[in-house]
Amino acid sequence: MIGVGACATGLAMLLAFHVGQDLARSLSGDADDAATALPTAPAGAADANPITLTASAPNAAAAPSAPAADTPFVVKSVLKIDGPIRFGQFYWDESQGKAGPVVITVDLAARVLSVFRDGHEIGATAILKGYGDKPTPLGVFPITQKDATHVSNIYDAPMPWMLRLTNDGVSIHGSKVEKGYATNGCVGVPDEFAKRLFKVASLGDKVIITDGKRLGLGGSINPGA
Repeated sequence: MIGVGACATGLAMLLAFHVGQDLARSLSGDADDAATALPTAPAGAADANPITLTASAPNAAAAPSAPAADTPFVVKSVLKIDGPIRFGQFYWDESQGKAGPVVITVDLAARVLSVFRDGHEIGATAILKGYGDKPTPLGVFPITQKDATHVSNIYDAPMPWMLRLTNDGVSIHGSKVEKGYATNGCVGVPDEFAKRLFKVASLGDKVIITDGKRLGLGGSINPGA
């Protein structure tokens, strides 16, 4: 990453947030994955051809929305996902998400990222996150930079479809999302999902990162808080 640092330590997070749906075990078919998905490969390294699974084709005509305003964000609908989301797998369906502000949520406990447009979930995926002395930070972060062909100047690794969240380099980017991999604090998502997210996200859109916090349908949160 341009100016990538050692990925900041976590901010205090008092905001209770996530979709009203049990995804705590969403990345695997058994409870052991949560304990075994620890870094065993170079963190942040991306793969040009990760395994992906989509629930529906993307809406090619959809245009990026305006940055999310600091007004209460209300969950209006969530994707119908039967079964857990496994590593390398994602869902994308823009049929319910009309023009409106985009808010991205990341639940580190469930290791799931969700994309909401006008309050409707249009995308969900399993993620990689940081561990140990390079954890993924908690908090509310605006997207400050977009770079479709980013290459880390520290790890000399491609990080395609990068959305920067912090000045020291924490970002969302395409990655090899497989069991046994981790990042240096960033949020890694499958390349194809990252490409679709890059298309709908705008500078200033908010990314809410929590660790097991949830918000049910109809609940609201101020992403600028």
